[in-house]
Amino acid sequence: MREYTTFAEFWPYYLQEHSRPATRAWHYVGTSLAILTLLAVIISQKWVFLPLAFICGYFFAWVSHGTIERNKPATFTYPLWSLAADFKMLFCFLTGRMNAELSKAGVQPLHSK
Repeated sequence: MREYTTFAEFWPYYLQEHSRPATRAWHYVGTSLAILTLLAVIISQKWVFLPLAFICGYFFAWVSHGTIERNKPATFTYPLWSLAADFKMLFCFLTGRMNAELSKAGVQPLHSK
């Protein structure tokens, strides 16, 4: 695997590793649940439940990579950039910019293998 030195270089690779719509959908679910769980923990101040935010986020992502995308999650090599990319991908999806980002990365936006 190529070594990435900037997030701008990493982002297209990240999208290529998430080329299937179902993989991205599972990531959206996991990232959204992680955000909601984190908010609930902060509001309730029940810090013992903080690990659930990470479990929610990573469980859905890793399952989708193993069963849908059939590749190794970028989290294992680039943990912080992968986390940032999960949030960016969700934001792009929610703002309707995901297809443009996929196209720039050379991924067919409605691609399903």
